[in-house]
Amino acid sequence: MGAIDEPQGKTGLAHMFEHMAFKGTTTIGAKNVEKEVAALRRQEEVYQKLRRERAKGAQADSSRIEELKQKFEDAQKEAESYIEGGEFENLLEREGATGINAATSADATMYFYELPANKVELFFALESDRFANPVLREFYTERDVVMEERRQRYESAPFGRLRETFRTTAFRAHPYKEPGIGHMSDLQNLTRTDAQQFFEKYYNAGNLTIGIAGDVDPDRMRALAEKYFSRLPEGEEPMPVTTKEPDHRGERRVVIQGQSQPFLMTGYLRSSMFSEEDPVYDVLADVLTEGRTSRLHQRLVETEKALAVNVFNGYPGEKYRNQFAFLAVPNRGVSIDSVEQAIYDELARIKQEGITQEELSRAKTRARSELIDGLESRGGYNGLAMRFARAEALMGDWRSVFRELEEIQSVTTADVQRVAKEMFTPENRTVAMIKNENDSGEEATADAN
Repeated sequence: MGAIDEPQGKTGLAHMFEHMAFKGTTTIGAKNVEKEVAALRRQEEVYQKLRRERAKGAQADSSRIEELKQKFEDAQKEAESYIEGGEFENLLEREGATGINAATSADATMYFYELPANKVELFFALESDRFANPVLREFYTERDVVMEERRQRYESAPFGRLRETFRTTAFRAHPYKEPGIGHMSDLQNLTRTDAQQFFEKYYNAGNLTIGIAGDVDPDRMRALAEKYFSRLPEGEEPMPVTTKEPDHRGERRVVIQGQSQPFLMTGYLRSSMFSEEDPVYDVLADVLTEGRTSRLHQRLVETEKALAVNVFNGYPGEKYRNQFAFLAVPNRGVSIDSVEQAIYDELARIKQEGITQEELSRAKTRARSELIDGLESRGGYNGLAMRFARAEALMGDWRSVFRELEEIQSVTTADVQRVAKEMFTPENRTVAMIKNENDSGEEATADAN
Protein backbone atom coordinates (compact mmCIF):
# COMPACT_ATOMS: atom_id res chain seq x y z
CA MET A 1 0.00 0.00 0.00
CA GLY A 2 1.40 3.37 -1.02
CA ALA A 3 0.42 6.82 -2.20
CA ILE A 4 -1.26 5.41 -5.33
CA ASP A 5 -3.94 3.82 -3.12
CA GLU A 6 -5.20 7.10 -1.72
CA PRO A 7 -8.80 8.08 -2.54
CA GLN A 8 -9.24 10.87 -5.05
CA GLY A 9 -9.19 14.23 -3.30
CA LYS A 10 -7.35 12.82 -0.29
CA THR A 11 -3.76 12.79 -1.50
CA GLY A 12 -1.14 12.72 1.23
CA LEU A 13 -2.92 10.23 3.49
CA ALA A 14 -0.29 7.49 3.14
CA HIS A 15 2.46 9.98 3.90
CA MET A 16 0.50 11.21 6.91
CA PHE A 17 0.85 7.74 8.42
CA GLU A 18 4.61 8.06 8.11
CA HIS A 19 4.27 11.01 10.49
CA MET A 20 1.79 9.15 12.69
CA ALA A 21 3.92 5.99 12.80
CA PHE A 22 5.40 6.39 16.26
CA LYS A 23 2.69 8.37 18.04
CA GLY A 24 1.77 5.43 20.23
CA THR A 25 -1.33 3.34 20.89
CA THR A 26 -4.06 2.97 23.47
CA THR A 27 -1.48 1.36 25.77
CA ILE A 28 1.67 3.31 24.84
CA GLY A 29 1.88 7.09 25.10
CA ALA A 30 -1.43 7.52 26.92
CA LYS A 31 -1.77 8.93 30.43
CA ASN A 32 -5.56 8.47 30.40
CA VAL A 33 -6.69 6.91 27.14
CA GLU A 34 -10.42 7.06 27.91
CA LYS A 35 -10.34 10.82 28.45
CA GLU A 36 -8.00 11.30 25.51
CA VAL A 37 -10.26 9.39 23.11
CA ALA A 38 -13.28 11.33 24.35
CA ALA A 39 -11.47 14.62 23.74
CA LEU A 40 -10.38 13.47 20.29
CA ARG A 41 -13.97 12.54 19.47
CA ARG A 42 -15.16 16.02 20.49
CA GLN A 43 -12.35 17.60 18.51
CA GLU A 44 -13.35 15.68 15.40
CA GLU A 45 -17.01 16.56 15.77
CA VAL A 46 -16.11 20.24 16.03
CA TYR A 47 -13.70 20.05 13.10
CA GLN A 48 -16.31 18.48 10.83
CA LYS A 49 -18.65 21.39 11.62
CA LEU A 50 -15.83 23.87 11.07
CA ARG A 51 -14.97 22.30 7.73
CA ARG A 52 -18.56 22.45 6.52
CA GLU A 53 -18.89 26.10 7.56
CA ARG A 54 -15.67 27.06 5.78
CA ALA A 55 -16.86 25.22 2.67
CA LYS A 56 -19.68 27.76 2.31
CA GLY A 57 -17.13 30.27 1.05
CA ALA A 58 -18.50 33.78 0.81
CA GLN A 59 -21.69 32.67 2.56
CA ALA A 60 -19.81 31.35 5.61
CA ASP A 61 -20.58 32.83 9.02
CA SER A 62 -17.25 34.30 10.21
CA SER A 63 -18.34 34.50 13.84
CA ARG A 64 -19.43 30.85 13.72
CA ILE A 65 -16.03 29.93 12.26
CA GLU A 66 -14.20 31.71 15.07
CA GLU A 67 -16.39 30.03 17.67
CA LEU A 68 -15.72 26.57 16.20
CA LYS A 69 -11.98 27.26 15.87
CA GLN A 70 -11.82 28.05 19.57
CA LYS A 71 -13.73 24.88 20.50
CA PHE A 72 -11.42 22.87 18.22
CA GLU A 73 -8.30 24.30 19.87
CA ASP A 74 -9.71 23.68 23.35
CA ALA A 75 -10.44 20.04 22.54
CA GLN A 76 -6.99 19.66 21.02
CA LYS A 77 -5.27 21.05 24.10
CA GLU A 78 -7.29 18.75 26.32
CA ALA A 79 -6.44 15.69 24.20
CA GLU A 80 -2.75 16.60 24.21
CA SER A 81 -2.76 16.91 28.02
CA TYR A 82 -3.35 13.16 28.21
CA ILE A 83 -0.36 12.25 26.00
CA GLU A 84 2.99 10.89 27.14
CA GLY A 85 4.89 12.37 24.21
CA GLY A 86 7.43 10.24 22.34
CA GLU A 87 6.86 7.16 24.50
CA PHE A 88 6.80 4.69 21.58
CA GLU A 89 10.22 5.78 20.34
CA ASN A 90 11.59 6.24 23.85
CA LEU A 91 10.64 2.69 24.76
CA LEU A 92 12.42 1.35 21.68
CA GLU A 93 15.54 3.43 22.27
CA ARG A 94 15.72 2.33 25.91
CA GLU A 95 15.85 -1.25 24.64
CA GLY A 96 18.66 -0.53 22.18
CA ALA A 97 16.77 0.25 18.96
CA THR A 98 18.51 2.32 16.29
CA GLY A 99 17.56 3.65 12.86
CA ILE A 100 13.92 4.17 13.86
CA ASN A 101 12.10 5.60 10.87
CA ALA A 102 9.35 5.24 8.29
CA ALA A 103 9.10 5.91 4.57
CA THR A 104 6.32 6.30 2.03
CA SER A 105 6.68 5.64 -1.68
CA ALA A 106 4.17 5.53 -4.49
CA ASP A 107 3.93 1.73 -4.12
CA ALA A 108 4.45 0.99 -0.41
CA THR A 109 4.68 2.28 3.15
CA MET A 110 7.51 0.98 5.35
CA TYR A 111 8.31 1.14 9.06
CA PHE A 112 11.75 -0.02 10.15
CA TYR A 113 14.41 -0.08 12.85
CA GLU A 114 17.14 -2.33 14.23
CA LEU A 115 16.78 -4.00 17.61
CA PRO A 116 19.05 -6.35 19.61
CA ALA A 117 18.28 -9.99 18.78
CA ASN A 118 17.29 -10.74 22.38
CA LYS A 119 14.57 -8.08 22.14
CA VAL A 120 12.82 -9.58 19.14
CA GLU A 121 9.62 -10.36 21.06
CA LEU A 122 9.38 -6.67 21.93
CA PHE A 123 9.27 -5.96 18.18
CA PHE A 124 6.28 -8.26 17.71
CA ALA A 125 4.50 -6.88 20.77
CA LEU A 126 4.97 -3.22 19.76
CA GLU A 127 4.28 -3.64 16.06
CA SER A 128 1.13 -5.67 16.56
CA ASP A 129 -0.04 -3.11 19.10
CA ARG A 130 0.64 -0.34 16.58
CA PHE A 131 -1.76 -1.93 14.10
CA ALA A 132 -4.28 -3.34 16.58
CA ASN A 133 -4.77 -0.31 18.85
CA PRO A 134 -4.06 2.94 17.01
CA VAL A 135 -5.16 6.25 18.48
CA LEU A 136 -4.16 8.60 15.63
CA ARG A 137 -3.31 11.23 18.20
CA GLU A 138 -2.00 14.65 17.18
CA PHE A 139 -3.34 14.15 13.65
CA TYR A 140 -4.03 17.84 12.96
CA THR A 141 -0.71 18.91 14.48
CA GLU A 142 1.12 16.52 12.16
CA ARG A 143 -1.01 17.64 9.22
CA ASP A 144 0.32 21.16 9.79
CA VAL A 145 3.85 19.75 9.83
CA VAL A 146 3.25 18.03 6.50
CA MET A 147 1.86 21.22 4.95
CA GLU A 148 4.97 23.10 6.04
CA GLU A 149 7.11 20.31 4.64
CA ARG A 150 5.29 20.70 1.33
CA ARG A 151 5.90 24.45 1.31
CA GLN A 152 9.62 23.98 1.89
CA ARG A 153 10.31 20.95 -0.32
CA TYR A 154 7.97 21.69 -3.23
CA GLU A 155 6.47 25.15 -3.35
CA SER A 156 9.65 27.00 -2.33
CA ALA A 157 12.19 24.60 -3.87
CA PRO A 158 12.77 24.74 -7.64
CA PHE A 159 13.68 21.07 -7.95
CA GLY A 160 10.60 20.07 -5.95
CA ARG A 161 8.39 22.07 -8.30
CA LEU A 162 10.10 20.45 -11.28
CA ARG A 163 9.54 16.90 -10.03
CA GLU A 164 5.89 17.59 -9.34
CA THR A 165 5.42 19.22 -12.75
CA PHE A 166 7.16 16.31 -14.48
CA ARG A 167 4.84 13.78 -12.83
CA THR A 168 1.64 15.64 -13.67
CA THR A 169 2.85 16.01 -17.27
CA ALA A 170 4.12 12.44 -17.71
CA PHE A 171 0.97 10.78 -16.35
CA ARG A 172 -2.51 11.76 -17.46
CA ALA A 173 -4.56 8.85 -16.07
CA HIS A 174 -2.61 6.77 -13.55
CA PRO A 175 -2.33 7.95 -9.92
CA TYR A 176 1.46 8.06 -10.28
CA LYS A 177 0.71 11.62 -11.37
CA GLU A 178 -0.21 12.61 -7.79
CA PRO A 179 2.49 13.95 -5.44
CA GLY A 180 3.22 11.57 -2.59
CA ILE A 181 3.22 14.42 -0.10
CA GLY A 182 -0.24 15.43 -1.28
CA HIS A 183 -1.76 18.51 -2.90
CA MET A 184 -1.98 21.46 -0.54
CA SER A 185 -5.75 21.79 -0.99
CA ASP A 186 -6.18 18.10 -0.16
CA LEU A 187 -3.95 18.35 2.91
CA GLN A 188 -5.91 21.35 4.17
CA ASN A 189 -9.09 19.27 4.10
CA LEU A 190 -7.86 15.90 5.40
CA THR A 191 -9.61 14.82 8.58
CA ARG A 192 -8.90 12.35 11.31
CA THR A 193 -11.99 10.47 10.10
CA ASP A 194 -10.42 10.16 6.64
CA ALA A 195 -7.29 8.76 8.25
CA GLN A 196 -9.25 6.27 10.35
CA GLN A 197 -11.11 4.96 7.30
CA PHE A 198 -7.87 4.67 5.33
CA PHE A 199 -6.24 2.81 8.20
CA GLU A 200 -9.09 0.33 8.53
CA LYS A 201 -9.00 -0.43 4.81
CA TYR A 202 -5.27 -0.91 4.32
CA TYR A 203 -3.51 -1.47 7.65
CA ASN A 204 -4.70 -5.01 8.32
CA ALA A 205 -3.06 -8.41 8.52
CA GLY A 206 -3.98 -9.30 4.95
CA ASN A 207 -2.00 -6.33 3.62
CA LEU A 208 1.01 -6.58 5.92
CA THR A 209 4.47 -7.96 5.15
CA ILE A 210 7.09 -8.45 7.87
CA GLY A 211 10.77 -8.74 7.04
CA ILE A 212 13.26 -9.82 9.74
CA ALA A 213 16.98 -10.30 9.28
CA GLY A 214 19.60 -11.11 11.88
CA ASP A 215 20.58 -13.66 14.48
CA VAL A 216 17.12 -15.14 14.88
CA ASP A 217 15.45 -18.55 14.71
CA PRO A 218 12.89 -18.76 11.85
CA ASP A 219 10.62 -21.18 13.71
CA ARG A 220 10.48 -18.90 16.73
CA MET A 221 9.77 -15.91 14.47
CA ARG A 222 6.78 -17.72 12.97
CA ALA A 223 5.52 -18.64 16.43
CA LEU A 224 5.82 -15.04 17.65
CA ALA A 225 4.13 -13.74 14.52
CA GLU A 226 1.22 -16.10 15.12
CA LYS A 227 1.05 -15.18 18.80
CA TYR A 228 0.96 -11.43 18.32
CA PHE A 229 -0.38 -10.76 14.84
CA SER A 230 -3.19 -13.31 14.78
CA ARG A 231 -5.22 -10.85 16.87
CA LEU A 232 -5.30 -8.36 13.98
CA PRO A 233 -8.35 -8.42 11.71
CA GLU A 234 -7.39 -10.16 8.51
CA GLY A 235 -9.28 -7.71 6.32
CA GLU A 236 -9.81 -8.00 2.60
CA GLU A 237 -6.90 -7.84 0.23
CA PRO A 238 -7.14 -4.36 -1.33
CA MET A 239 -7.94 -4.20 -5.01
CA PRO A 240 -5.01 -3.12 -7.18
CA VAL A 241 -5.16 0.12 -9.14
CA THR A 242 -7.07 -0.62 -12.33
CA THR A 243 -6.48 2.67 -14.13
CA LYS A 244 -3.86 2.23 -16.84
CA GLU A 245 -1.63 4.93 -18.25
CA PRO A 246 -2.29 4.93 -22.02
CA ASP A 247 0.43 5.12 -24.64
CA HIS A 248 1.66 8.62 -25.37
CA ARG A 249 0.69 10.07 -28.74
CA GLY A 250 3.23 12.84 -28.82
CA GLU A 251 5.92 14.56 -26.83
CA ARG A 252 4.80 16.32 -23.67
CA ARG A 253 6.87 19.38 -22.76
CA VAL A 254 6.67 22.01 -20.06
CA VAL A 255 9.10 24.82 -19.28
CA ILE A 256 9.22 26.64 -15.94
CA GLN A 257 10.86 30.05 -16.29
CA GLY A 258 12.68 31.34 -13.24
CA GLN A 259 15.82 32.80 -11.75
CA SER A 260 17.26 29.59 -10.33
CA GLN A 261 19.66 26.79 -11.13
CA PRO A 262 18.43 25.21 -14.39
CA PHE A 263 17.28 21.59 -14.09
CA LEU A 264 16.19 19.14 -16.76
CA MET A 265 14.00 16.07 -16.41
CA THR A 266 13.23 14.03 -19.49
CA GLY A 267 11.64 10.61 -19.38
CA TYR A 268 10.11 7.81 -21.40
CA LEU A 269 7.08 5.68 -20.52
CA ARG A 270 8.18 2.12 -19.76
CA SER A 271 6.46 -1.08 -18.67
CA SER A 272 6.11 -2.24 -15.07
CA MET A 273 8.46 -4.26 -12.91
CA PHE A 274 6.58 -7.40 -13.94
CA SER A 275 7.55 -7.02 -17.59
CA GLU A 276 10.07 -9.34 -19.23
CA GLU A 277 11.87 -6.16 -20.26
CA ASP A 278 12.50 -5.04 -16.68
CA PRO A 279 16.09 -6.38 -16.48
CA VAL A 280 16.87 -4.67 -19.79
CA TYR A 281 15.95 -1.32 -18.27
CA ASP A 282 18.42 -2.03 -15.46
CA VAL A 283 21.19 -2.63 -17.98
CA LEU A 284 20.30 0.54 -19.88
CA ALA A 285 20.39 2.59 -16.69
CA ASP A 286 23.80 1.18 -15.82
CA VAL A 287 25.29 1.82 -19.26
CA LEU A 288 23.99 5.38 -19.36
CA THR A 289 24.80 6.81 -15.92
CA GLU A 290 26.38 4.29 -13.54
CA GLY A 291 29.98 5.15 -12.74
CA ARG A 292 32.65 7.27 -14.36
CA THR A 293 32.79 5.11 -17.48
CA SER A 294 29.06 5.44 -18.21
CA ARG A 295 28.07 7.13 -21.45
CA LEU A 296 26.33 10.22 -20.11
CA HIS A 297 28.91 10.78 -17.40
CA GLN A 298 31.60 10.75 -20.07
CA ARG A 299 29.61 12.92 -22.44
CA LEU A 300 28.30 15.51 -19.99
CA VAL A 301 30.12 15.47 -16.65
CA GLU A 302 33.65 14.73 -17.85
CA THR A 303 33.32 17.46 -20.48
CA GLU A 304 31.99 19.85 -17.80
CA LYS A 305 28.73 20.43 -19.64
CA ALA A 306 26.76 19.18 -16.64
CA LEU A 307 27.30 19.12 -12.91
CA ALA A 308 25.44 15.82 -12.66
CA VAL A 309 23.32 13.44 -14.70
CA ASN A 310 21.33 10.52 -13.31
CA VAL A 311 18.68 8.01 -14.30
CA PHE A 312 15.55 7.29 -12.24
CA ASN A 313 14.67 3.86 -13.58
CA GLY A 314 11.15 3.24 -12.36
CA TYR A 315 9.88 6.72 -11.45
CA PRO A 316 7.91 7.42 -9.34
CA GLY A 317 7.06 3.74 -8.73
CA GLU A 318 7.60 0.37 -10.34
CA LYS A 319 4.43 -1.63 -9.78
CA TYR A 320 2.68 -0.12 -12.81
CA ARG A 321 3.78 1.55 -16.05
CA ASN A 322 6.28 4.19 -15.06
CA GLN A 323 9.03 6.47 -16.31
CA PHE A 324 12.63 5.82 -17.33
CA ALA A 325 13.67 9.35 -16.42
CA PHE A 326 16.84 11.41 -16.66
CA LEU A 327 17.82 14.29 -14.39
CA ALA A 328 20.56 16.64 -15.59
CA VAL A 329 21.99 19.81 -14.06
CA PRO A 330 23.79 22.04 -16.59
CA ASN A 331 27.08 23.63 -15.66
CA ARG A 332 27.37 27.39 -15.41
CA GLY A 333 27.30 28.98 -18.86
CA VAL A 334 26.01 25.82 -20.58
CA SER A 335 22.63 25.96 -22.28
CA ILE A 336 20.08 23.54 -20.86
CA ASP A 337 19.00 22.86 -24.46
CA SER A 338 22.46 21.63 -25.37
CA VAL A 339 22.44 19.25 -22.40
CA GLU A 340 19.04 17.94 -23.43
CA GLN A 341 20.28 17.42 -26.99
CA ALA A 342 23.37 15.56 -25.77
CA ILE A 343 21.16 13.05 -23.96
CA TYR A 344 19.09 12.45 -27.09
CA ASP A 345 22.23 12.04 -29.20
CA GLU A 346 23.51 9.33 -26.88
CA LEU A 347 20.18 7.53 -26.90
CA ALA A 348 20.19 7.68 -30.71
CA ARG A 349 23.63 6.05 -30.73
CA ILE A 350 22.35 3.13 -28.68
CA LYS A 351 19.36 2.75 -30.96
CA GLN A 352 21.53 2.77 -34.07
CA GLU A 353 24.66 0.95 -32.86
CA GLY A 354 23.62 -0.88 -29.70
CA ILE A 355 25.93 -1.22 -26.72
CA THR A 356 29.24 -3.03 -26.58
CA GLN A 357 29.78 -6.44 -25.04
CA GLU A 358 32.15 -4.79 -22.58
CA GLU A 359 29.42 -2.39 -21.42
CA LEU A 360 27.01 -5.29 -21.00
CA SER A 361 29.57 -7.29 -19.02
CA ARG A 362 30.24 -4.32 -16.71
CA ALA A 363 26.52 -3.91 -16.06
CA LYS A 364 26.13 -7.60 -15.20
CA THR A 365 29.20 -7.60 -12.96
CA ARG A 366 27.98 -4.50 -11.16
CA ALA A 367 24.51 -6.00 -10.64
CA ARG A 368 26.05 -9.12 -9.11
CA SER A 369 28.38 -7.09 -6.92
CA GLU A 370 25.60 -4.80 -5.70
CA LEU A 371 23.40 -7.75 -4.77
CA ILE A 372 26.20 -9.42 -2.80
CA ASP A 373 27.22 -6.17 -1.10
CA GLY A 374 23.60 -5.45 -0.27
CA LEU A 375 23.07 -8.89 1.25
CA GLU A 376 26.26 -8.68 3.28
CA SER A 377 26.46 -5.13 4.49
CA ARG A 378 24.49 -2.37 2.78
CA GLY A 379 22.15 -0.84 5.30
CA GLY A 380 22.95 -3.63 7.75
CA TYR A 381 20.23 -6.10 8.69
CA ASN A 382 17.72 -3.28 8.37
CA GLY A 383 18.46 -2.84 4.66
CA LEU A 384 18.42 -6.58 4.08
CA ALA A 385 15.05 -7.02 5.79
CA MET A 386 13.55 -4.12 3.81
CA ARG A 387 14.83 -5.49 0.50
CA PHE A 388 13.24 -8.89 1.06
CA ALA A 389 10.04 -7.42 2.51
CA ARG A 390 9.65 -5.12 -0.47
CA ALA A 391 10.13 -7.99 -2.90
CA GLU A 392 7.54 -10.07 -1.06
CA ALA A 393 5.04 -7.20 -0.85
CA LEU A 394 5.34 -6.03 -4.48
CA MET A 395 6.40 -9.16 -6.36
CA GLY A 396 4.72 -11.75 -4.15
CA ASP A 397 7.96 -13.62 -3.45
CA TRP A 398 11.11 -12.51 -1.59
CA ARG A 399 13.13 -14.88 -3.79
CA SER A 400 12.55 -12.52 -6.71
CA VAL A 401 15.57 -10.58 -5.36
CA PHE A 402 17.74 -13.41 -6.67
CA ARG A 403 15.71 -13.95 -9.83
CA GLU A 404 16.29 -10.31 -10.78
CA LEU A 405 20.01 -11.02 -10.91
CA GLU A 406 19.49 -14.17 -12.99
CA GLU A 407 17.34 -12.22 -15.43
CA ILE A 408 19.95 -9.48 -15.80
CA GLN A 409 22.60 -12.12 -16.55
CA SER A 410 20.48 -13.36 -19.47
CA VAL A 411 20.20 -9.93 -21.15
CA THR A 412 21.90 -9.60 -24.54
CA THR A 413 23.15 -6.58 -26.49
CA ALA A 414 20.36 -7.27 -28.99
CA ASP A 415 17.78 -7.02 -26.16
CA VAL A 416 19.15 -3.64 -25.13
CA GLN A 417 19.07 -2.25 -28.67
CA ARG A 418 15.54 -3.57 -29.27
CA VAL A 419 14.13 -2.02 -26.07
CA ALA A 420 15.97 1.25 -26.74
CA LYS A 421 14.36 1.48 -30.19
CA GLU A 422 10.94 0.82 -28.74
CA MET A 423 11.20 3.19 -25.77
CA PHE A 424 13.39 6.13 -26.79
CA THR A 425 11.05 7.77 -29.30
CA PRO A 426 9.96 11.42 -29.42
CA GLU A 427 6.26 10.57 -29.13
CA ASN A 428 6.96 8.58 -25.93
CA ARG A 429 8.87 11.41 -24.30
CA THR A 430 8.06 13.84 -21.47
CA VAL A 431 10.28 16.88 -20.90
CA ALA A 432 10.16 19.26 -17.95
CA MET A 433 12.77 21.89 -17.25
CA ILE A 434 13.51 24.93 -15.14
CA LYS A 435 14.99 27.38 -17.56
CA ASN A 436 16.81 30.44 -16.35
CA GLU A 437 15.35 33.58 -17.90
CA ASN A 438 18.88 34.64 -18.88
CA ASP A 439 19.54 31.38 -20.77
CA SER A 440 19.95 32.34 -24.39
CA GLY A 441 20.54 28.81 -25.67
CA GLU A 442 18.74 27.59 -28.76
CA GLU A 443 15.84 25.23 -28.36
CA ALA A 444 16.63 21.54 -28.92
CA THR A 445 15.13 20.32 -32.16
CA ALA A 446 16.60 16.88 -32.83
CA ASP A 447 15.09 13.70 -31.47
CA ALA A 448 16.25 10.24 -30.47
CA ASN A 449 15.56 8.64 -33.82
